Amino acid sequence: MRPHTLLLPAALLLASSVGAQNIAYPPADSAPISSVQVTAPAKPQRIKHHQAEKISGAYEMSNGWYLRVRTASNYIDATIDDQPPLRLIPVAPYRFASGDGNVTMDFNRGSSGDDMEMSYLPDRRFAQRVVLSSRMASR
Repeated sequence: MRPHTLLLPAALLLASSVGAQNIAYPPADSAPISSVQVTAPAKPQRIKHHQAEKISGAYEMSNGWYLRVRTASNYIDATIDDQPPLRLIPVAPYRFASGDGNVTMDFNRGSSGDDMEMSYLPDRRFAQRVVLSSRMASR
């Protein structure tokens, strides 16, 4: 009787492994993956006096535009040619951005610290970003 008692557990093991191969895999999820990104508004920073002196003035842009920068205690106004001024807030030392993030200006660049780089999104419908550089024209 001993051989028959060993055959029964072996038969059960074989039957269970065969049945496992017939189970269908879980279906692939065809729903689109969505995500939500939340960013806190930038904490307003104050522009220090030595920073204001360093960035205030006029700039000749690489594309021929003329940029004038006026500083206040917690923002800058940047006027390009005769366009309305752009108000930008400090997001890091010598880095400023518009409220919607479409325009950024980085000052205190280059070996002498007189260079500036402006980046902006000309049209929200397209994934194109324009980057312009400049040297300080006058103080």
